[in-house]
Amino acid sequence: RFAKETGHRVTELLPSLVPMEVRQWYAKELQGLSLRNIEICITDGKKKLYEEFGEMLFTHYGVTGPVILSASSVVGKTLRKKELTLHIDLKPALSEEQLDKRILREFDANHNKQFKNAVTGLFPAKLLPVMIHLSGIDPEKKVNVITKEERMNFVHLIKHFTVTLTGLRDFKEAIITRGGVKVKEVNPSTMESKLVQGLYFAGEVLDLDAVTGGYNLQIAWSTGML
Repeated sequence: RFAKETGHRVTELLPSLVPMEVRQWYAKELQGLSLRNIEICITDGKKKLYEEFGEMLFTHYGVTGPVILSASSVVGKTLRKKELTLHIDLKPALSEEQLDKRILREFDANHNKQFKNAVTGLFPAKLLPVMIHLSGIDPEKKVNVITKEERMNFVHLIKHFTVTLTGLRDFKEAIITRGGVKVKEVNPSTMESKLVQGLYFAGEVLDLDAVTGGYNLQIAWSTGML
């Protein structure tokens, strides 16, 4: 507000490095589940907006964690206008063919068991009932009568576990604010306003932001030092 009153342009403000909300019922079922070594991809229809490997966490409202927070700084503006799709590859180290062979080994080792008891080694306990439900395979079905088509659909589900992102959480949950005083109106060598002599800007009030990893702290310290 002070910056605007002195004639500066302030770009649109958005919460950034912030958790995201999910529509599906099973997000709440997965609350507290941390997924490591997964790969996420966020799409707008067929258009890929963001891709990253790392760690994420399910909450009662949706998703958070390092890869999600970083993604929010890239897709946040679009997500304010429309829903997006989050694809989670639960086994990124394996191709679909390799994963199919792994599942076949599980089935062979448990050939007389029911489906729900034969795949326990593939997922964390909290995720297991959700994956069984989404697979469309009868949990009581013996694995030796599961069809190839059913198995391949299950493989696809593991490589493309999908949820609908409906929005960003609020500023109070965000690590940083995206947007601020337009940097073209500030001298980058001194941080002094180009419009008002003796007025300086530093840190998050400026239209500067970055992904997680200490970069936003670096922006604050470097502009403060200048």
